[in-house]
Amino acid sequence: MTNNEEPVVDMDRALLDPGSVFAAPEDVLSHKGLSRQQKIDLLRRWEYDASEVSVSTEEGMRGDNGDLLQRILRALGQLGRGIDSEHVAPTKQHGVGRSAVKPK
Repeated sequence: MTNNEEPVVDMDRALLDPGSVFAAPEDVLSHKGLSRQQKIDLLRRWEYDASEVSVSTEEGMRGDNGDLLQRILRALGQLGRGIDSEHVAPTKQHGVGRSAVKPK
């Protein structure tokens, strides 16, 4: 691998816990070794995880989500996959089904 190449991503691990593979959503966005669809899949998973943490924090549990959720949504927006807020699930997490992700 030369200095210009991105390291190979363990997609199984990344899909289980994107934060264990990437330091920030922006790192997913800028990774040259991932397809657009892989980036979307990873960011959507990370969005779900960040939503879970937000709900836990709201309910008084410890957790530090900061602006992570906003950064994930901005990254999805840059991929042309904004969220259609009329199609989110009626839960606190506002789970995002595939129908809620706007096509590019």
